[in-house]
Amino acid sequence: MITWKIFLYLIVCFTITTSCGGLKMNKSITNKNERVKDFLDTEISELNTPGVQYLVLSSDNIIFEYSGGLADIKNKSLMNSNTTMMAFSMTKTITAVAVLQLIEKGKLNLNDSIDKYIDNNPYGKKVTIKHLLSQTSGIPSPIPLKWVHLAKKHKEYNEDLALNKILKENKELKFNPGQKYAYSNISYWLLGKIIENVSGLTYQDYIYNNITKPLQLTKNDIDTIIPDKTKHAKGYLKKYSFMNMIKGFLVDKDLIGEYESNWLNIKNVYLNGPAFGGLIGSAHSFSKFLQDQLKEKSVLFNNKTKKLLYTQQQDNNKKLIEMSLGWHIANVKNIKYFFKEGGGAGYHSEMRIYPKQKIATIIIVNKTSLNTKKYLNFLDKEFLY
Repeated sequence: MITWKIFLYLIVCFTITTSCGGLKMNKSITNKNERVKDFLDTEISELNTPGVQYLVLSSDNIIFEYSGGLADIKNKSLMNSNTTMMAFSMTKTITAVAVLQLIEKGKLNLNDSIDKYIDNNPYGKKVTIKHLLSQTSGIPSPIPLKWVHLAKKHKEYNEDLALNKILKENKELKFNPGQKYAYSNISYWLLGKIIENVSGLTYQDYIYNNITKPLQLTKNDIDTIIPDKTKHAKGYLKKYSFMNMIKGFLVDKDLIGEYESNWLNIKNVYLNGPAFGGLIGSAHSFSKFLQDQLKEKSVLFNNKTKKLLYTQQQDNNKKLIEMSLGWHIANVKNIKYFFKEGGGAGYHSEMRIYPKQKIATIIIVNKTSLNTKKYLNFLDKEFLY
């Protein structure tokens, strides 16, 4: 049965995936980098987005980098390469890397039941870590729009209480584990708790010690809390948009800020479960992870584990699904790529790896809705051929 909230959510998703209209590049500009810069400048000037970060990179070079527009409309603060934004579900790939690191160290096994690591697990012993990573667990996927809390109230927030409440409300599996692919934020929230229970560290500290630091990044570059408010972009919702009209049905009113020109500010929030979407950073910072993945030898894990991260998964009937153990898999004009999109209140993002072409791309904007698939298909082609 489709409730009115689900109906509105589906309309929002449709709006995001069909937005952007026709994208056009000025072909009279012969220099490729200048052509792409001109396009992005035009997108900002036509008020399609407040600010944009977009990068194209190889394993050891930045091929193209763009930061433009405003991080703060009211104060006219410019977006630059060090400006941080919410990554939302791009976080899931980093969470998957953390889990695979623990598997490599012998502290976990892909086929372990999650019941071994999760207290108050309502899903029984059939759900495995592999099911969580590949999004084949059968765990429900309720609308997560209200699974956030104001950043200023983070100190009083209790993640365990929030997760237990969600598990009690969604305690029935939708299908047998491994039967098919079905996205679930709860699956990756549980992976975060498994990381904590096995490592003895908070999710935040594990990511810093085992991923951020080895990539020579600091907590000012990537973290689960806003590293520096003066370098953090405000998130926005377009004033004249369908999503703005129905925002009261989708998010708590406490999250709604003031109008700044033609944009509504969404106040700073943290996700209730950092492992499914809580990382914060710039496109430049996340590019360090992408560059590491393009190298022959990663600093994060050995080649066997790296291969595991990129192995396409199957359901119980040996049918391939468009998912690895942490990446989604797609094609654009017969070019295969691995990707993870992230989106939520105030920001939208996507990162990609094109293994044959040995390049990666990433885009982050400080607005709620962006058809990242359409944008990256359009922008990346300038560097793929």
